[in-house]
Amino acid sequence: MLSKLRIFDKIYYGWFILIIGGFGIFFSGPGQTYSNSQFIDEYINDFGWTRSQVSGVYSGATLIAGLLMIFVGRFIDRFGQRFMMVTIGSLFAIACFFNSMITSIWMLAIGFFLVRLLGQGSMSLIPNTLVAQWFIKKRGRAFSLVTLFSFASAMLFPIVNTWLIQTWNWQVAWRFWGILLLAFFVPLAFFGVKNKPEMIGLEPDGFNRKNEGNSGNPLAPTIEEAEEDWTLKEAMKTKAFWAILICVGIPAMVNTGITFHIASIFKTNGLSLEVAAMVLSLMAFVGIPMSLASGYIIDKIKSNYVLLAIFVVEFFVLLLLLVTNNFLLAILFGVLWGLAAGLERIGLNVIWPNYFGRKYIGSINGVGVTVGVIGSSLGPLPFGVGYDVFDSYNPIIILSLIFPIIGIISALLAKKPNKVDYL
Repeated sequence: MLSKLRIFDKIYYGWFILIIGGFGIFFSGPGQTYSNSQFIDEYINDFGWTRSQVSGVYSGATLIAGLLMIFVGRFIDRFGQRFMMVTIGSLFAIACFFNSMITSIWMLAIGFFLVRLLGQGSMSLIPNTLVAQWFIKKRGRAFSLVTLFSFASAMLFPIVNTWLIQTWNWQVAWRFWGILLLAFFVPLAFFGVKNKPEMIGLEPDGFNRKNEGNSGNPLAPTIEEAEEDWTLKEAMKTKAFWAILICVGIPAMVNTGITFHIASIFKTNGLSLEVAAMVLSLMAFVGIPMSLASGYIIDKIKSNYVLLAIFVVEFFVLLLLLVTNNFLLAILFGVLWGLAAGLERIGLNVIWPNYFGRKYIGSINGVGVTVGVIGSSLGPLPFGVGYDVFDSYNPIIILSLIFPIIGIISALLAKKPNKVDYL
């Protein structure tokens, strides 16, 4: 067995894990709001539901899904990423097929629940915990590369969905992603995933226990010294844990509200559906170089400073959305939104293992994903109700400005804890 793994003496297997994890992030797309937003008007037109009804169902389903993510995190720690990735990927494909058959508001609620739990939540959490196991010193750079798949997903799904819906119908769009999950991603995860580098005689970042050790440098830290492993209960005793949770929940809530209603927001501002889809893709396109840069930055500076930058940029994103009523402003909005997203995807993923270690990352990051999913559940409904009441999105956008300010304060409080102080 070990002889077969000698090929990885020169090519660290963690980079293959990174690619597989990246595809996991990519195929979380059917559960993400940037994909579901393309179906909202189709549901409203076909079934006569109001925007508030659809928003409420989406928020409720997302909230319930979020509450269950704590258990998914624990299952990852217990059963491992390979088992969970194959199982969740298969169930997610079935959920896509189910969504292609909805005919009632209750089926819509079940469909939303399934894709939010399995897609937005689980298919994001599992790859992030997997990559965190394989990298420590290079973690920021590793996550910046994984984020390329996230932005590729955000960039391609709105365009592909729009094309599939306009060429055939929304049912075909759902089935298309279900088939790809079963035919491509599930086999890839089954044959390619190894839960930890130690399983094949390696260590994080590519160190080989037998051959490299500390590279002859007696001052070089061992893997055990490189980071501290906290249990969930220990992490919950720190101020940083709760401050980070606030930093996770706020962008999830605000960004989901905007993304879910982006087509309608732009329509009220005199912009077309195609411009809305273009902005979503532009946001992803701009986020790619930003995430690469932030991946290197976060390896050099304190993680909470990256969180601080996220909320400063998001404050101006909301201000700009109030006046985005022409094509040039839409482009500027997409660029600024992409800058914030690039910082967010790296900062909020890396900070958990950087602060609390690898051993219990499933349980700890599971709580983070739970708060993120719950936050995203709270975003669409206020925007939908606000529009139905005021016939405008501006009041709710103005009210939302308070959240980046809260995020800035929380980021300043989210300093890395020292485990000795909590013993």
